Amino acid sequence: MRTVGLISDTHGLLRPSALRALQGSDLIIHAGDIGTPEILAELGEIAPVVAVRGNVDKGEWAKALPETAVAGAGSILIYVLHDVKQMDLDPTAAQFQVVVSGHSHQPGQMERNGVLYVNPGSAGPRRFKLPIMVAKLDVRSAPIGVEFVPLAE
Repeated sequence: MRTVGLISDTHGLLRPSALRALQGSDLIIHAGDIGTPEILAELGEIAPVVAVRGNVDKGEWAKALPETAVAGAGSILIYVLHDVKQMDLDPTAAQFQVVVSGHSHQPGQMERNGVLYVNPGSAGPRRFKLPIMVAKLDVRSAPIGVEFVPLAE
């Protein structure tokens, strides 16, 4: 396992540029607000997908999605949820190295108590003047590398 692709807030729109950016991923994490189940199927053609339900994911297909998930990338444990403000555990105590979330549409990364927090931003329809992007984790490096990839509209 080398690369984990991160995507969030597609809201039913999976851009060809997002698919190109995620090529080569060994695992893809979708941090919610997917929009349609077809998006998960398309991502699954690239790599295995771990996905969580976001606040706009409604209907029977979305009921099967968990609100939180745990993904393993080699020796790295990743906690996934849509809105980081709804986290109800201490990721340090739970021995997670990475927390992936979406919801805000604002890409960013920070480290707190030895845990890397990453929001890949929104890959779906543009919201306000926020960038459209995905992210990639290089789980071979220490510290874990994060690359944000802007998407063509």
